Amino acid sequence: MKTWIRTHRFTLARRVVQLSILSLYVAANAYGFMFLSGNLSSSLVMGTLPLADPFAILQMFAAGALVGIDVLLGALVILLFYMVVGGRAFCSWVCPMNIITDAANWTRKFFLLDKSVERKIWLSRNVRYYVLALSLILSFVMGVSAFELVSPIGMLHRGIIFGMGMGGAALLCIFLFDLFAIKHGWCGHICPLGGFYSLVGRLSLVRVKHDHTVCTSCMKCKEVCPEKHVLGIVSKSSGTIVSGECTNCGRCVEVCESHALFFGVRNYINTNVGEKNDE
Repeated sequence: MKTWIRTHRFTLARRVVQLSILSLYVAANAYGFMFLSGNLSSSLVMGTLPLADPFAILQMFAAGALVGIDVLLGALVILLFYMVVGGRAFCSWVCPMNIITDAANWTRKFFLLDKSVERKIWLSRNVRYYVLALSLILSFVMGVSAFELVSPIGMLHRGIIFGMGMGGAALLCIFLFDLFAIKHGWCGHICPLGGFYSLVGRLSLVRVKHDHTVCTSCMKCKEVCPEKHVLGIVSKSSGTIVSGECTNCGRCVEVCESHALFFGVRNYINTNVGEKNDE
C-alpha cells in the first residue's frame, strides 16, 4: 500500500485539488458557500478577489468586447500564477477534462488497447496551436468568444455544477476519441487552452529536473508521461525540462525509482546543455 501511494502521490494530490475546486464551485451554487463562486472562465474568491481565464479574455478582446478592470485584474492574477508554477499545471491540476482523459488512458491500459487497437489517425501536437489561432480569428470575425461557445471544458464544468445536459454527448465523444483514436488526443493534440498555457509556461519557475548521474535509463517516465517528447534529456544528460508543454503532473517523478527526476526551481542564470531538450 505504501509503495502504491508513493508511486501515485502526485496523481492523488491532483485529484484532491481538482475535486476540491469543483466542490467549492458546487457549494457556492447549491449551498451559498461563496468561498469560490462562478466558473473556470470567471470567478470570485470570497466575493472579493476576481479570477479570470486569460485565454477567454483574449478571445473577448479579439471579438471587440469591452472588459472591466476587475476582469483584467483577474486574468492578470491567473496569468502571473501560471507563469510561476508552469502554465500547463492548469491542465493536470485544475482542468476537470483531465479526469476524463486520464480515465480513457486508464481504460486503454486496463484492456491493453495500446497493443490491440490500431491508431486510426495521426495528429501533430502543433494542432492545438492552430486551433488556438483559429479560435482568435473566429472570435474576431464572429464577434463572440468562439472557443468558449463550444469548449468541452466549460460544458463539463457547467454540467457538474448545474446538471449535465446534451454536453454529455460531446464529453463522451472526447473519451472515445482518446480511447480508440489517439492516446491523450484531446489534451495532447487539440485543446487550444492547453496550447495557450504551453506558451505561458515556457519561462515558469517550477520545473521537473533530471539527474543523469543516478538515472538507470529504465524509461518508466516516458511510459507514463502524457507529453513524453518533453523528456528528451532523460538518460542523456542532467538538466531541466524546459518545454512549456510539460504539464507538471508529476507522473514521471512518481515512477522514477532512482529519484533521477524531481521538482525544483529553474535556474535562469546557470543554464546547461541539458536544458536544450526537444520541445
